[in-house]
Amino acid sequence: MLRSAWSALARSVTTGARVAAAAEPAVLGTTKASIFGTPVRQLATETDPDAHRLAHLRNIGISAHIDSGKTTLTERILYYTGRIKDIHEVRGKDNVGAKMDSMELEREKGITIQSAATYTTWKDYNVNIIDTPGHIDFTIEVERALRVLDGAILVLCAVSGVQSQTITVDRQMKRYSVPRIAFVNKMDRAGANPWRVVDQIRTKLRQPAAAVQVPIGAEDSFQGVVDLIRNQAYYNDGAKGETVRVEPIPADLQEFVTEKRQELIEHLADVDEEIADLFLAEEQPTNDQLIAAVRRATVARKFVPVFIGSAYKNTGVQPMLDGMADYLPAPSEVENIALDTKNKDAPVTLSSSSSAPFVGLAFKLEEGRFGQLTYVRVYQGTLAKGMTIFNTRTGKKVKVPRVVRMHSNEMEDVEGVGAGEICALFGVECSSGDSFTDGTTMVAMTSIHVPEPVVSLSLKPKGKDTANFSKALNRFQREDPTFRVAVDAESKETIISGMGELHLEIYVERLRREYNVDCVTGKPQVAFRETVTVKAPFYYTHKKQSGGSGQFARVIGYLEPSSEPLAGASAEEAEAAAAAKTEDGLVKENQFINHVVGGSIPTNFIPACEKGFVEACQKGPLTGNPIMGARMVLQDGLAHSVDSNELAFRTATLMAFREAMAKASAIVLEPIMSVNVTAPAKFQGPVMAGINKRKGTITDSEVQDEYVVIDALVPLNNMFGYSSDLRAVTQGMGEFTMEYLRHEPVLPNVQVELIKAYQEQRKLEQQQK
Repeated sequence: MLRSAWSALARSVTTGARVAAAAEPAVLGTTKASIFGTPVRQLATETDPDAHRLAHLRNIGISAHIDSGKTTLTERILYYTGRIKDIHEVRGKDNVGAKMDSMELEREKGITIQSAATYTTWKDYNVNIIDTPGHIDFTIEVERALRVLDGAILVLCAVSGVQSQTITVDRQMKRYSVPRIAFVNKMDRAGANPWRVVDQIRTKLRQPAAAVQVPIGAEDSFQGVVDLIRNQAYYNDGAKGETVRVEPIPADLQEFVTEKRQELIEHLADVDEEIADLFLAEEQPTNDQLIAAVRRATVARKFVPVFIGSAYKNTGVQPMLDGMADYLPAPSEVENIALDTKNKDAPVTLSSSSSAPFVGLAFKLEEGRFGQLTYVRVYQGTLAKGMTIFNTRTGKKVKVPRVVRMHSNEMEDVEGVGAGEICALFGVECSSGDSFTDGTTMVAMTSIHVPEPVVSLSLKPKGKDTANFSKALNRFQREDPTFRVAVDAESKETIISGMGELHLEIYVERLRREYNVDCVTGKPQVAFRETVTVKAPFYYTHKKQSGGSGQFARVIGYLEPSSEPLAGASAEEAEAAAAAKTEDGLVKENQFINHVVGGSIPTNFIPACEKGFVEACQKGPLTGNPIMGARMVLQDGLAHSVDSNELAFRTATLMAFREAMAKASAIVLEPIMSVNVTAPAKFQGPVMAGINKRKGTITDSEVQDEYVVIDALVPLNNMFGYSSDLRAVTQGMGEFTMEYLRHEPVLPNVQVELIKAYQEQRKLEQQQK
């Protein structure tokens, strides 16, 4: 059935991913081959009819720091590949806006909020593209896009270079082992310097990189690019740069081109053996040898080829598309690992064959016009309309009623798609990150990294339309794993949590626009945490007698910071504790350790003790915030043959924890943000003074042309309202981004204020009761 279905689908297109396996995985239906001399996973052409389709399929994401020109570049790509008939700008004067910014809020604010997928063709290549947001508040969109991509285009501004979010995106690409090419954009802007950007890729991102192009002119005189490998100059002609004119290299650039070509060869020699041998033999590689070497090193993630252009001025985009086809991997060249759920999650390498058993990953959910829209990456096999698929997390089977391919907010019905593609399904209920199979094999893809939210708001609707209010919040939670909703047990307020002020502001605005629910928001609440700093023993007996059988439980042990070495730990426990530590030595997770011997507490009551510990960690005694980094070690206890039960031991553990917390020198932790500020250099003094005023620590500052870039660590609690202050001291020309880094202890005076405020709040709530 799958083979016959695939024969009608060979023209489909979409996206890829990879995850490194710790053990040598089994290989299902794959053969080893070689492209340009490098061993890669490649389908055997003589055995698989869709090998040609896979070799000419590219799944790419476009990622960068905010305002680097990602959406503008995507708009040009779609126009030059014939996917759209006209070019529209972000915040365009024609009130249309860029194709990939389909949400009204995106067009108003001029930023990308949701990642958008599309597909197109370039020459004889099928290309699936995901345009991702640049703002750190929407980082989950980048995470799940990179999770399912085979390659990426990293866009950098020729003036600003590597910025804070560029570093974050680079880290995400490394997390999912995504090869990338770089595109230095905005060469038409004053101060454009591509060579400084290339140097920053090497130093700040620590990526071996070299330019494969040289710009012809810069700033107002930027005209085109010279290909260092093919020794040709490319100019864009026509009203919108649609025609590429190939000319000989300008005479005044010949010497510089020769110098930069030699620099490219030298950097390639550091990462590629064939070029290294030629370099040592003082032989010049041929163009074909250079192209093959750049591809080998890029696919192996050892090298980043750098392209140059200006998307806004319609220059250099088509040569970059050629580089995308030449240097980024096909889906069949990427190793995709799944976990065998029936064999203790043993790693299994998936085939890229469309005739193999189906395996797919639901990586993104949206509320469509016809119900839930589920984006799926097909890793193996074929996904066809009318097919029955199995959710490996829930074990439920569902029939696929409709398969579509997305073009931003538009869709095209298809009968099905093959391996290596992405598509969207209607009528399939699931969660983001669920894996699907055809039932013949039970494997699951590894999950997507979801960062913890750091900012919270209290939220309540102005009117009485609570049905729409609840419906909207449920939908937003399904779509966005970083958006959380909870109800405070005492105040009964709805609390929403997210990655930043802008993140929550967007959802409040969407409530108003999409569901006609106006909301009142409370003061932003920071995700404070509590932890213990010293070891504290506990010996607690819980007794309750009210006629008949009562409750009895005794628990003995100690409470300590989970960053401390565990006394008497087994090898597995010590290894798990070491793995849980962050780079700064902290441990975010709480740990419950059972060291009871001799049966003093029956084994069937141990899970109840752990439940009591988990419950106790949800609300600390100092400020009512959750507890992190605490380890409770249960060493001994006592049970009664009649009066002991699960409730008694859960209660005993909870009370013992609270008793120990009072003796464990508990402190309050606050989230520390990594803040990156860019402002005109003449305002450097006031900007630094503003950061110091907010109790920030400046870690780096660098003057780039007329701008200063400042890196700092600032408590999130002190960052509210900073955007207004920054605009005020920089005459509206300063901008900043921030990202959660870690939790650190608050200052003693701040802790006193927080505890006092919490106690006053509790008194007020008790009086109201």
